[in-house]
Amino acid sequence: MGFIDDAKSTAETAGRKIKDAFEDTTDRIGDKVDEAKANADVKKAEADRDRVEKRNEVKEELRDN
Repeated sequence: MGFIDDAKSTAETAGRKIKDAFEDTTDRIGDKVDEAKANADVKKAEADRDRVEKRNEVKEELRDN
């Protein structure tokens, strides 16, 4: 029975490690997705800022003329 118990314990440990590794991997993937979304939001906000600045510059030039 000792051999079977050892094999069972080893299998449980391996299963736990596989589960932990899978959870870590899914967390990392989720983190990367969140990071990519945040970067996209920043780029969009910067583009909007640049667009508004340019529009305001054009309006100011038109007012001066």
